[in-house]
Amino acid sequence: MTGSLEQIAGTMEVRDTHRFDVAALERYMRDHVAGFAGALTVRQFVGGQSNPTYHLRADGQEYVLRRKPPGKLLPSAHAVDREYRVISALHGTGVPVPRTYALCEDASVVGTPFFIMEHVPGRVLIDPRLPGVPVAERAHIYDAMNEVLARLHTVDWQAVGLAEFGRPGNYFARQIHRCTTHYRASETETIASMESLIAWLPDHIPADDTTTLVHGDYRLGNMIIHPTQPRVVAVLDWELSTLGHPLADLGYNCMPYHLTGDSMEGFEGGDLAKLGIPNEEDYVAAYCRRTGRAGIEDWNFYVGFAMFRLAAIAQGIMGRVLAGTANDANARQRGERARPLADTAWAVISEPAGDPG
Repeated sequence: MTGSLEQIAGTMEVRDTHRFDVAALERYMRDHVAGFAGALTVRQFVGGQSNPTYHLRADGQEYVLRRKPPGKLLPSAHAVDREYRVISALHGTGVPVPRTYALCEDASVVGTPFFIMEHVPGRVLIDPRLPGVPVAERAHIYDAMNEVLARLHTVDWQAVGLAEFGRPGNYFARQIHRCTTHYRASETETIASMESLIAWLPDHIPADDTTTLVHGDYRLGNMIIHPTQPRVVAVLDWELSTLGHPLADLGYNCMPYHLTGDSMEGFEGGDLAKLGIPNEEDYVAAYCRRTGRAGIEDWNFYVGFAMFRLAAIAQGIMGRVLAGTANDANARQRGERARPLADTAWAVISEPAGDPG
């Protein structure tokens, strides 16, 4: 299925469960992707625990394909059509996104709906501690990530055609209900801290009901950093994007400040100055300056909510592991994070309320 293709960083041979008819895709691309020609070679990106993602090459041109995974799916999950819509709408707004080429909702082509976008070269930096990146460059990368998030939250979502992309207002109540529903659908054990969060969160939603376009999974691992410069050249993985509350994105983006680095991709307790990474207080203050906020009340709620939501997602991954439909080789490890994430969320929420830092 892969043909002759040099090893693309971060890719592997296509998993047996994710193979498809390459000839059928070639036919589709000839009809729907301007300038497409030649025979396709295909590799699969190593990540993509939610939506399988592939690197395509034909006649010297490179593309990326994202598709829904095979198997039974949770309602509204794996929304590649929404990803395609928001990425297309953001083109030209100053938020760096790949160019989109085509959306195919006909499952007969590769087995599930998919879309095709440009391949953006650069660095994908999964670990928030940025090992392998010069210390002097790290603060600039964090500042670039902060700036792009502020840009996203100041996009005029109505002007770019996303007025119907979600329901303005009441975001946290709806998300808490949805996460709880998805968690219950994939529940494999009783997690006491998750039960506490499910009971506590709906009664402690802050009064601030701002609506912006939100990414839903905004972190370093979901963006491409320029190959040699500390700037963001593309933000990826928009399947959770909607109209929502900007501080949900910011709280999620700041989770590493509260997570350990051994298994949770964080740097709690680490020497941030030595790492060359801004502390949480300064990072949040920079975001507030860029978005015109005087400060943030109830910060613990936003971080705790972000962890609760991620715990629910982790439980969904574990459900797919047990069902045999998980797409990531590390899916079990990710699924096992549900309990420690819920425990940490409850600990954060139980701390005295206040501003970050």
